[in-house]
Amino acid sequence: MTEYGRGHGSEPWHPEDPLFGDGGWEGQQAQSGQQSYGGQPQHYSDQQQPQQQYGEWGDGGQNAYGQAQQQYPQYDQQQYDQQQYAQQQYDQQQYEQQYGVQGQQQNYAGHTQQPYDNSGRPQQQPYDNGAWGSGTHVQYTDPSDPYGQQAASYGGEQPDYYGTPDAYPPPEPPSRRQPEPEPKPDWDPGPDQGEHAFFAGGGGDDDEEPDDEADSRRGRGERKGKDGKGKKRRSGCACLVVVLVFGGGLGGVSYFGYQFYQNRFGSAPDYAGDGTSKTVSVEIPKGAGGYEIGRRLKEAGVVKSVDAFVAAQSQNSKGKTIQAGAYLLKTEMSGESAVAMMLDPKSQNNVLVAPGLRNIAVYQRIDEKLDLKSGTTGKIAGEKYKTLGLPDWANDSSKIKDPLEGFLWPGTYPAAKGMKPETVLKAMVTAAAQKYDSYHLEAKAKALELDSPLELVTVASLVQAEGKTEDDYRKMAEVVYNRLDLVNPETYGFLQFDSTFNYVKNESNIDISEKEINTNKDPYNTYTNKGLPPGPIDNPGEVALKATLNPTKQGWYYFVATDGVSKTEFAKTHEEFQKLKDKFNESTGN
Repeated sequence: MTEYGRGHGSEPWHPEDPLFGDGGWEGQQAQSGQQSYGGQPQHYSDQQQPQQQYGEWGDGGQNAYGQAQQQYPQYDQQQYDQQQYAQQQYDQQQYEQQYGVQGQQQNYAGHTQQPYDNSGRPQQQPYDNGAWGSGTHVQYTDPSDPYGQQAASYGGEQPDYYGTPDAYPPPEPPSRRQPEPEPKPDWDPGPDQGEHAFFAGGGGDDDEEPDDEADSRRGRGERKGKDGKGKKRRSGCACLVVVLVFGGGLGGVSYFGYQFYQNRFGSAPDYAGDGTSKTVSVEIPKGAGGYEIGRRLKEAGVVKSVDAFVAAQSQNSKGKTIQAGAYLLKTEMSGESAVAMMLDPKSQNNVLVAPGLRNIAVYQRIDEKLDLKSGTTGKIAGEKYKTLGLPDWANDSSKIKDPLEGFLWPGTYPAAKGMKPETVLKAMVTAAAQKYDSYHLEAKAKALELDSPLELVTVASLVQAEGKTEDDYRKMAEVVYNRLDLVNPETYGFLQFDSTFNYVKNESNIDISEKEINTNKDPYNTYTNKGLPPGPIDNPGEVALKATLNPTKQGWYYFVATDGVSKTEFAKTHEEFQKLKDKFNESTGN
């Protein structure tokens, strides 16, 4: 039976029922001689008449309100029920064809079709324990046509508005009806509403109870988390985690933001003043730029930041002239003070090896920088020269006075208090060996008819000692090579250089008597010994070395410093040489 008085019952029709009123049957009256919708034949019981008025059913032809029934031609309740049954039959077939359902005929709520009584009307099913019976008819609604437009267009039953999402809910039986719960105020969301599962303690697998345990607790009227202990503890931990995460993120963003601002717009960290009384030695390698210098100063505790030094160096007009070497500086200096102190020669803790400087002078300078007793470095050089990195071809004669002579390459070397002399010497020897190797001295020596690379370095040391300019160096180199020829018609193999005698005497005297120089038989005296001395007499620079490798070829045999200082003149014959000698005597008053 249907709801709201479509069959036998005492409840009135619902006002929103599409069949309520006079127009409910319009468009649904079957034509005489035609079958009902869906092609299903009409079945009438023996007691049913084809034509029957609606006024015959009910109590004395009156409806529930005591009013006379209206006369409805050609349609009675029995015919309507049978058409509805035919409609259900058709829908059942369509459903089975579409979804492949087979078996006993059931309505779409899963219940068996209602049987008809002797009058052809469906039998009313009794209530089950005060609830709706299992035979209640529920209209199937096509999901693609929620409002039942297709069924209505073909004369079928009007759509069931209770099956749509926006419709009124279907009525409940009296025994199931319950008062609607009162809405909770907005300010009290409750433990299970308005609170995220993360804070409410739910949603985690580790907090869920087994189904049987949860069911048993609910059966005893208990609810998990009712006491609030577990939930509050979970909420407190969650809040702490959130605070830590967001706090850490905010702190990180703030830190990097501050660093970005400081690097881009802020001033570099810097000390104030000229520093403390504590001093440190800082070594600056050759070719180091501002940032490398600043990095070394910062590591030594001289400046507070690299940027502070670089900024001060760029603001000083002479800042770019800071040379490589060792510097004795104070700790905790401002960048400006550090730059100014490095430009002061007094702060430079270096040993400068100038071109032409003899080893004995270099040793003395190292002793002074390292605050050692005079002669300490020279002694260590004589004892440890084999461990300092000399080339294999060096020291090839037992007559060599100093094996390191000619191998302390000119330049600036760190030499601060606390360093060992052999450390400073090894840096100089290593630089000389690398430089000589780059010029391929062994091959060049053969090309110039010399016995060894050591002889070539010795020639360079003579050129360095006698010459004043690059042009002088090339001419002097030619003089050496021409005189070394034992059959030359001018000197017959004697070099006769004053510089070699001065090396023996450790002097730099240009006014030497002939008696003194001609009576000294030292191997380094080229007045009494033909050919080259046993080894170099100083440390030649790169300019003199290049000139030695590329001499002139103009036939020079003689030279004289005619002014006694810097002016050197050359001659090809002994007669020309004598004229230059007379000119020298006039200039010096001899």
